[in-house]
Amino acid sequence: METYWREVQNIKDEEEEREEEEEEACLDEAELEEAWLSEAGLSSLVTGSATEDGPADALLSTLTRQQVATVTQRLENYKQTLRKKNRPAPTHVQDIFTAVIQLPSSRGVLVRVEDLSPADVTQLGFISLIELSTFLSSLGVQTPKTKTHRHRAPGKDSGVFGVPLPSLLERDRKLYSGETVPAVFRKLLCILEQTGLDTEGILRVPGSAARLKFLRRELDKKFSAGQFDWSTVRPQEASGLMKMFLRDLPSPLLTSMHLPAYTALLGIPSQVHQVQALHLLTLLLPEANRHLLKVLLSFLSEVVSHQEKNRMSLWNVSMVIAPNLFPSRHGNKRTVAQQQQEMEEAVGAAHLVQLLVAHRDLLWTVPCFLLSQVRQVNQVTRHKKGLKKRQDKSNKNQVPSLWEGVIRVHAPLHSKVSMAVQLDGHTRAKDVIARFQYENSWLLKPRPQASQHWA
Repeated sequence: METYWREVQNIKDEEEEREEEEEEACLDEAELEEAWLSEAGLSSLVTGSATEDGPADALLSTLTRQQVATVTQRLENYKQTLRKKNRPAPTHVQDIFTAVIQLPSSRGVLVRVEDLSPADVTQLGFISLIELSTFLSSLGVQTPKTKTHRHRAPGKDSGVFGVPLPSLLERDRKLYSGETVPAVFRKLLCILEQTGLDTEGILRVPGSAARLKFLRRELDKKFSAGQFDWSTVRPQEASGLMKMFLRDLPSPLLTSMHLPAYTALLGIPSQVHQVQALHLLTLLLPEANRHLLKVLLSFLSEVVSHQEKNRMSLWNVSMVIAPNLFPSRHGNKRTVAQQQQEMEEAVGAAHLVQLLVAHRDLLWTVPCFLLSQVRQVNQVTRHKKGLKKRQDKSNKNQVPSLWEGVIRVHAPLHSKVSMAVQLDGHTRAKDVIARFQYENSWLLKPRPQASQHWA
């Protein structure tokens, strides 16, 4: 554990040197449930705008019974919290789930997340979140309902440290088309792979705090302009900067919304089930976070493969990286009970990192049953769009479009049951009635018989 605590202390010392105390906003229970429903693609259930042809309808119609039970419970929790606050509750769940489709099992070739279209990835995220909650509930594991921390700060626009991942990628893609990982992070890993894999204690032995602080400032000022001199960066410094980059992200790499879920996994006795839950959590990551995690785990595996020279086993690597992915929430002054709790959290966090590295190849694949569900959502969506298109075409053929100021009046008791009437400032109801009477009298007037000549 000494490695872990040394890394934690390094992080705390660095934060104290900056002399910045960031206040963290918290989500109350209602907001937690609302955020979950929104991330599951079911925000319309909260806003009350869910309709038969609404955006969430296709997703709802393909849920399994267990998944329906999960969504129902989350929606009921949200409603009960609103009642306590005397706020109006959304639509009753009985009016939402009218039918449940059980999905057949599916077998097929291995499909990775990057093989799917952006729209399919979005649907996959919705379904994965519902399935994760369903899976944990079936195991009797509840995600902590304690207040969840939002990210520390909105993030700055310039530099490379403390900048949101999407902003960094948008900037980098102007220079490197198709880049999926921030260029500065990839460069740091490149230095470590070229010169640090055989260095004893790499990742564990910290560089000089003053030197790291200087390099951070230089990178913030010069990297984007291509003026930073990488030849001056030693392996231990690249390691320190890499870890600094991860923990300085405005929002945690594993996302602030789901950090409590990672902690909850430690309550699962079966390691197989823990890996299954980690798999679902990985599928929930935003694209930029998922790509960065993939590159990081691949690099950590490389470090472990050189452990005979660098003395960094999988457990050692996990103990060093864990505090940078799972930030500690305990202060400097801790009771004995808090110290014991922190010890358990440290071991648990390292265990999760160990599983992520060991099973990294599995994390980017799409389970067959989820892929089947995504396909069924697409089928339902296409079917509904086809029905709506045919209905619109039918309505267009039956009711001709009218000019502005023209209305169509229906009188089913008359021979002429429908008539277009041009309105003006002097039109009265009696004028419309008179038009109908005139048209009907003309229709009912007897016609002259055809002459014998035309017979």
